[in-house]
Parts: sequence; structure tokens; C-alpha cells
Amino acid sequence: MNDYEREHLERLRKLAPECMVLLRKNGDFPLEKPGKIALFGSGARHTIKGGTGSGDVNARFVISVEEGLERAGFTVTSKGWLTCYDQVRETAAERFYDGIRREAKEKHQMPILIGMGRAMAEPEYLLPRNAEGDTAVYVLARNSGEGSDRRPIPGDVLLTETELRDILAIRREYKRFLLVLNVGGPVDLSPLGEVENILLLSQLGAGTGDAFADVLLGRSVPSGKLSTTWAAWEDYPTVGEYVQPDDTRYREGIYVGYRWFDTVGQVPLFPFGFGLSYTDFHYGKVSVALHGSRVTVNVPVKNSGRFPGKEIVQVYVSVPAGKLDQPKQTLAAFGKTALLEPGKRETLHLAFSLEELASFDEEASAWVLEPGRYIVRVGASSRDTVPAALVELDERVVLRQVKHVGGKPDFTDWKSEAIPEKLPQELPILKAEAAAFKPIPCPKPAVPSDYAKGLVAGLGDEELLKLCLGQFSGSGLASVIGSASQSVAGAAGETYGGIPGLAGLVMADGPAGLRLSRQYTRDAKGAHAIGSTMPADMAELMPAAVRHIIKLTQGKPKGEVYEQYCSSIPIGTALAQSWDPAVAEACGDLVGREMEIFGVQLWLAPAFNIHRTILCGRNFEYYAEDPLLAGRMAAGMTRGVQRHPGCGVTIKHFCCNNQELNRMTSNSLVSERALREIYLRAFEICIRESDPVALMTSYNLLNGEHTSQRADLLQTLLREEWGYRGLLMTDWVVAQASGKGRHAVARSAPSIAAGNIFMPGSQADLAGALKALRGQDKRYALSRFEAERCAAQVVDCVLRLRK
Repeated sequence: MNDYEREHLERLRKLAPECMVLLRKNGDFPLEKPGKIALFGSGARHTIKGGTGSGDVNARFVISVEEGLERAGFTVTSKGWLTCYDQVRETAAERFYDGIRREAKEKHQMPILIGMGRAMAEPEYLLPRNAEGDTAVYVLARNSGEGSDRRPIPGDVLLTETELRDILAIRREYKRFLLVLNVGGPVDLSPLGEVENILLLSQLGAGTGDAFADVLLGRSVPSGKLSTTWAAWEDYPTVGEYVQPDDTRYREGIYVGYRWFDTVGQVPLFPFGFGLSYTDFHYGKVSVALHGSRVTVNVPVKNSGRFPGKEIVQVYVSVPAGKLDQPKQTLAAFGKTALLEPGKRETLHLAFSLEELASFDEEASAWVLEPGRYIVRVGASSRDTVPAALVELDERVVLRQVKHVGGKPDFTDWKSEAIPEKLPQELPILKAEAAAFKPIPCPKPAVPSDYAKGLVAGLGDEELLKLCLGQFSGSGLASVIGSASQSVAGAAGETYGGIPGLAGLVMADGPAGLRLSRQYTRDAKGAHAIGSTMPADMAELMPAAVRHIIKLTQGKPKGEVYEQYCSSIPIGTALAQSWDPAVAEACGDLVGREMEIFGVQLWLAPAFNIHRTILCGRNFEYYAEDPLLAGRMAAGMTRGVQRHPGCGVTIKHFCCNNQELNRMTSNSLVSERALREIYLRAFEICIRESDPVALMTSYNLLNGEHTSQRADLLQTLLREEWGYRGLLMTDWVVAQASGKGRHAVARSAPSIAAGNIFMPGSQADLAGALKALRGQDKRYALSRFEAERCAAQVVDCVLRLRK
């Protein structure tokens, strides 16, 4: 193992407990010392470090829960059960992959396109549970990934009969029992009400097992809280449409996640922002101050228990409903204490501006604050907030007038009726005057540099358009699996490097660390991966004959062999569970260091689409159901990476990428208010706080037009309204994965016209763009100005990263 691997693994081990969430406790844990332990469950030996697809990382190894416990000195007494389960799992996997290959054959499609991201449901089994010890741990695991969505069936969102039977039986058979959740998203735990100890381990990267052992023994403490609401499956909202093949209507509008649960009074199993600790905390008297439009909330926190711990305090605000309806409350600020020893105190000073609570008035096309009482609430989760003060605004304030973007859906958003609330009479009342608010001007629009404009103006049409595409040498499987780079083996792609004096930019996938080939050789033609560049789950989907041919053609590598082992960091949801942007920044710093080592300029991460539904297959990559939390965490990650000269992030997927079904041609129908307040806000926060180098548009359409082809999003909103100056690129659009839905796949010409470089690029994409530029395409128009504008941003990005 290399020195950087050891250093990064140790750093991640210390950060991981920040992301773990203790959901239930009865005082049996932590354990005082290692001993005999009975270990069960699918995640015990086959611990999932992170989801599949572009979120996977080719780390050197994964430390399972079983290995972590043994390395910590435990004796695992259930080896027989674990070995028998291996056989059950292997047989189930064979049936699973055979089924996908048969389905692909029937549909005349590539197996990896049919099965990409599809996770095997947990199989049913009947195994004896004879194992010594007073303590038992059951590790329930769930996987998901890019290309497929989760399903509300046993073995996925729901528990299997086997899991329910064994968990309840083991809980009764052992003196101490801990249910551990090695999952990337919610599982319906409603049948497990009698289980007293539950730890959401999540998926924490290659060192997951070691970090778990530390927490089990109290050497570290779990200090995370939920970044999405956990409920019984039947209790999730059905107001909108979810995971539809062609058109998906976001009828719930702004009522996403806790905004819906809290507003309608539906009680979840575990609310947004919830999490326990080995210790307990007491909040002292809260004070609230107002200076102009700035609200500061001071919250004294005391560790009133027996163990060290960290507490996360959340501030929510109930915005008055006037012309616009409002959810019960919205997250406005949050903070995390330092590690407090028993009896120690810390006062958190949490601040926000009233401007951040503005609502979007579609009729006026403006951001507004309505008059009335803004109730400031403080709590340890969204469901236990207590009013702390009232801020009274005397009249309506128009903060910013903007242009309409995003189009319109074919419905009107669902609205909630306001539920009256009796407030304590002694609440302090703070007066906010409309005169204290100044209109928020739009920043100076981002424009290309004079150097970039001059360079691209001198290029011929073909060279100009090549700059607007990714560097390609052909097409095929490498592009489908995101491994199209010629300079760095296993990297996702590159910008065009054929202009003299203008180097290409290497892009590596993410967002749980760099996804590169583990080993490679190099010659005059570039870097060549040793072994298959295809992720293991995708390789299994190929027919046996094809897998055999791949194995035979790999042969013995020629020349010197180089290594590219990358560190696997916690998944996005786990990072958000830390509620600490500094944790994300530390992980970003680690990724940035490895980008320097391996010669990568752009990391295709972080991804932080909103957790609109728990069924989205890529939710594990994304941070939260709340845009403030998601945006702040993404900004932390961005700062960490971009602290390294020549390294940049690519924030994604812009926007409304909330399902994987038919992902390249699915159409998200969303109102402009919901779009701006929920789905775009995290991106705006991240851009404002961290200036990310690049941004990737999503595959899906928005209100009938691909996001990659919407100039209103990419120019009017990003460039003019937000002043964003970074590189814009599409997701990897490849013909082989285009799908056969009602809507067409995105095209190169309209994407370039909107300001997007088209990735990963192909000869067909170049030909299509040339045809449009020359006025030979009746469907799409592309002007020389638009092509030069698009190409110039590539030049400026190269100058920014390759100084």
C-alpha cells in the first residue's frame, strides 16, 4: 500500500463516525472491550462501501464489518452462518444475472444497458443461527446504482420475511443486540418496533469495517443525523408522480421531504435531522437577535450524559402564508458542536438572513418576502422544534426581479391548507422593517476572456466544433461505461486537446472518490488499462462467451505497470448526515490530492440532486432532501478539491435528475417556483459559496426540453442571473444508451447552441453540429457566435486549471 493510501484511509476512519446515525438506543452500547460476537446479515461479510455505476471507486480493498471486528480483537462466532450465506448469495446472484441477460436478449439490447445499476434483491434463506456470545450484530445491506431505480419490494425498500424473522429472533436470543444498516437510502423499518438499538452505518468507503469497530467500542462516537426522512413505505406522499417512463409530474411543488411530512402532520419513523448519540444533550435558554435583516440564534448546548459526543442544532423558520402558500417550516441554519466531554457546554451561534427565506412569485417573476410573523424555531430535528422568537415584517418586500426560466408544466402545484398554531405568549418579537432591505442586484454576467474570444475566432468550423465536444477517438463501450480518456486509464473523458498550445483537461468520475483503472501501462498512444475497465457488476451482465473473450484478450501487460489505487470516501448521503461542511471539505481535500497524483484536472462530482423520492437509484450519491444542507455540503466538498492548484469539481446534475428510469429521455415537469426554491437552490448556494470550476447538466428534459439544450437555464439563469463563470458540459450522451421513450435523446447542435460542450463526443456528434452550423439542419440551428461562445469557455477553463 502506498503512503498516500495509508494516510487517506486513516483520515477517513476518523471522519466516518461523523456520518453514522444512531437511530435507537437502550444503553447497551458501546461495548467496554472486544469479546465473542455473533455476526449475521448480508452486509457482515459483503459490506457495501458505496453504490454502483459512476459512484463506484476502484479502491485496493474494502474492510468489511467482519474484518473490522476481527482487526479490533473480536472473535466472530458465526463463521458457519456467514459461509452458508455466501453460498445462498452466490446462487441468487447467478439467477439474477442470468435473468438480466435473458431480458436483454429478448429486447435486443446490450445487457449492461438493461441491468446497469440494478441491484439484486436480498434472497430468502433458512440458515441455523448457532453462535456463542452475549452480543449479536445483524448487518442489513442494500445496494443501488446509476441506471436503475429502487423498488418497494422485499429485499429492497421493504424487509424480506427472512430478515424480519431473523432480526426479531436474534434480538430475543442474545443479551445485547444491535441492528446495523449498511444502506444508501431508507428501508421501511416499521415492523421492527421492538428493536431497541439501531445504527445507520451507511456506506462509508473502503474503511467501513474499521470505523464501525471503533464506534462499537466507543473509541469514536456516532454524531450524524438524517439528511432525508425515513418512514413506512405507505406513509410517503403520493401527491406527485414518481419514476414514470416518459413524463413525471412534480405536482407536490415545494412540499418535498420534511416540508410535506411536517405540514400535513404525517409522523415518520425517523424525521429529517434526527439522530441520537451515546450521550444526551440539554439545550439552555435560546436567544435571538436581529440586526437589519440578519438573524442570529444563540443556542447553549450541554453534554448531560456519560459519554463524549457532538450535537447538531437546527434552526427552522415558519414563513407567513399570504399570496403564496408555505410549508410549516423551512431549514434556515444549522451547526455542530465540538466534541463535548460529559458536563461540558458550548454555545452555538447560528445565523441567517431573511433574504434567504424569500419565496418565488411566479406571477410577478420575482423573489419576495411577504409581510407577517416569521416564527424562528430551534430543535434537534424537524419534528421537535420549539418556537424561540417572532420576526415581524411590516410590508411585502420585492428582493429581486428576474426573467422566467425552465418552462411551464401542464398542472398547478398542490397546496396545503395552513394549520393554525397556538404560540407561547412570552415569545420575543423582533421588528423587521421593509426599508432595511435593499434590492438584490444580479452580478456582472460572466463572459469569455478576450484571449479566448480571439483564439476561437481564428479557428475553422471543424476545429471550433471539436472544442465544443469531448476528445474522441471512436465510439462504443468505453463511452457507455464512462472510460473514454486516452491520457489517464479509466478516466471518464477529456476535453479536445488538438489545438496547439491548448492542452486537454482530463475528467474522472465520482462522486465517492476518483474512478480510475487500478493498473495500467503506457506507450506513445497513451495509457492503457490492465484488465477490464468495466465495473464488476457490469462485467457480470455480459454473456459468458463475451466474458471469456475479454479474459483471453487481456493477456500479459507489455511494459512497466503503474498503479492508480484511489481512496473511496463516504457516499454523498453519508457525508450530508455529518451536517458539517468541514467533513465534506476534508474529503474534498483528499480527492484533490489524488487528482494531483494521477493527473486529473476535473472531478465529475459532487452530485447533489434533491432526494425527492426514496426510489431514485442514485440518491446514495446525492446529499439530502433539503437544498440548504445539500448546497452547503457541496460547497464544502468543492472548497476541499479546489484548494489544490489545477484541480476543479464538476457539480451535477443540473437539474431535476430524480429518477434513473429511461434517464436519457425522461421529462421532469416542474413549476418554476418549485424549480427555483427546491431544485436549483442547492446549486446557487454551492456556486455562491465555492465557485466550482465546472457544471454538468442532467440527462432528463425539463418541461419538454433537455436541460442541456435550455439556454434559459445555462445563459439567462447561470451566466446572467447568477454570474457563473465556469465550464458547462453535458452528461455522457451516447447513442448506445439513448433509450426508446416518447422523447428524443439530447443532440450536440442544440446543446452547443445553449452553451454546453457535448460529452464524451463522437464523429456523429461532430457531423451533426457541422450540419447545423452550415444551415443544413431543419430541426436545429447553430450560429457561429454560439459555437464560439461555447468553445471560448473551454479555453478559459484550460487557462484556469493549467496555468
